[in-house]
Amino acid sequence: MSFIAFLILGLIVGAIAKAILPGRQRGGILITMLLGVVGALIGGWIGGAIFGVGLENFWSLQTWLVAIVGSLVVLGVYGAVVRRRA
Repeated sequence: MSFIAFLILGLIVGAIAKAILPGRQRGGILITMLLGVVGALIGGWIGGAIFGVGLENFWSLQTWLVAIVGSLVVLGVYGAVVRRRA
């Protein structure tokens, strides 16, 4: 997958993860997008290590599911860290 396609995937997945995860997380759309890109990267790495599924094809359902799960994990950790600081 090209770098631009990966960024687009991360941005969309970050918005989906924020819509799925209950509660109010701090941070605006920029933080959500950055966390989505990081989550997609981590999800692709974990998916490749455990299941043999990576982020090779933009239109693959497996790519999207792995990226969404990774973004949910990153957004959850971010929400817990920010909540503890407040």
